[in-house]
Amino acid sequence: MTFGWAAVLAVAMAAAVSSPAAAQQRAMAAPNNTPLTFGMNADEASQALGAPLSYVRGRPGDELYLASPNVRGGALSSRSDGLYLQFRRGRLEGWKGDWGTVRP
Repeated sequence: MTFGWAAVLAVAMAAAVSSPAAAQQRAMAAPNNTPLTFGMNADEASQALGAPLSYVRGRPGDELYLASPNVRGGALSSRSDGLYLQFRRGRLEGWKGDWGTVRP
């Protein structure tokens, strides 16, 4: 009987470790503290924001990108505002939030 309880306990602990809540806690333990700064390249800005950048327009090196938040949830936590990032000569020159657009 002791072996049976040990096996049940081991399975329960393995399920707790691999749960989405445990993964979220591990991700929250090491937050991204890199600020968005002028002079970053597109990859550094994407990493600092924790969101992929979508190309909007512009020539190579002088692009405008949109970083969309990756927020999912109920009606109270629904957000659709983005952050526009302007790059010149491959470096971040400025950014502007888009707080008025509501997208489905």
